[in-house]
Amino acid sequence: MRVGVLIGLLAAVNPMMAQTSTPTDKTQPVTPPTTRPTPPTRDPRTRGFVSATELPDGSVPPVDAYGIFIIGPTHTPAFEMIVHEGVPRGVVHTFTMNSADSKFFPGIARDSGTFGTVSPADPATLVVTTSHPAPYTRTVAVYVPAQYVPGTIAPFIVGADGPDQLLFTALDNLIAQKKVPVMIAISIGNGSGDAQGSERGLEYDTMSGRYAEFVETEVLPLVERQYNVKLTKDPEARATMGCSSGGSAAFIMAWYHPELYHRVLAYSITAINQQWPHSNETPHGAWELHERLIPNSPVKPIRVWLGVGDRDLFNPNVMRDDMHDWVVASENMAKALAAKGYHYQFVFARNAVHCDRAVKQQTLPEALEWLWRGYAIEESKNVH
Repeated sequence: MRVGVLIGLLAAVNPMMAQTSTPTDKTQPVTPPTTRPTPPTRDPRTRGFVSATELPDGSVPPVDAYGIFIIGPTHTPAFEMIVHEGVPRGVVHTFTMNSADSKFFPGIARDSGTFGTVSPADPATLVVTTSHPAPYTRTVAVYVPAQYVPGTIAPFIVGADGPDQLLFTALDNLIAQKKVPVMIAISIGNGSGDAQGSERGLEYDTMSGRYAEFVETEVLPLVERQYNVKLTKDPEARATMGCSSGGSAAFIMAWYHPELYHRVLAYSITAINQQWPHSNETPHGAWELHERLIPNSPVKPIRVWLGVGDRDLFNPNVMRDDMHDWVVASENMAKALAAKGYHYQFVFARNAVHCDRAVKQQTLPEALEWLWRGYAIEESKNVH
């Protein structure tokens, strides 16, 4: 009964999902392992990985550089990641969104203690029978810098898995130093859960423009109405960011809606095979980005900063389809972006795990400054 309800729900959200979400076998769901094996430490000089410039320990790439860089093993927080007395501090507002009010994501969840089984017909497809409609709430944090003039049109950045206090601290300092424009930050919490069959997985790992449309239609208007801010429509003045599946969401938003976003920042991007329900258009999920979509599509006006750790995730679940290595996924993204001539910077961090907090504290200011290169700071007063 639950599967039937879910199919009906997903049909309303996306007809293609309903066509492919019915289990194709009678295998029972398995409980995921309580502990995951420690990912191996990958050497950035591995044959087949992209050629990279190794920087002195403790340094980060120049803000005007493109290409691939190796940093670490020491990761000291950047000056801009510390709260400094005398630096104007923005105000952070928070509000709650309910699934009952969403036309895009009315809510699903996977039963606790369950995961899924690999389809015997296709090792790249995970069958999940324990996902069902379920309500959720999400917290949205809105950072408004002290320098913002109420009612004026402003650039902004949308972040996944919010609230993100590290982002807000970095923006306080970078805006004060005039290294980035005076921008609003909208840090959106996910709808709960993780991976296949969860609300977070549905939002972040689905290969479509739906999450960007949800943000555009249901989040941004609330932000404008509630906090007397005006958000630009100019894609050059709009950025996305995230980590893990949130990093995939950030890239997917710009990929499917480049008319909305031109700037992407992603740590430990989940550019792997984690989409659920299965899609015939993109059967390998976000792995398709570097496998097929970027190589075979015209260049889009997207500027991309990527970071990955040498001990990033590797085969964290029951699937062994050779599309669950986060390091390889990031390496492949860098190759694909370079081959097509994208403006990108890729940072490989030694002594770093998945979504490594120390690496973020070291690199986020440089990443944000690099991300906004080419956008004149004075333009932030006249964005339209």
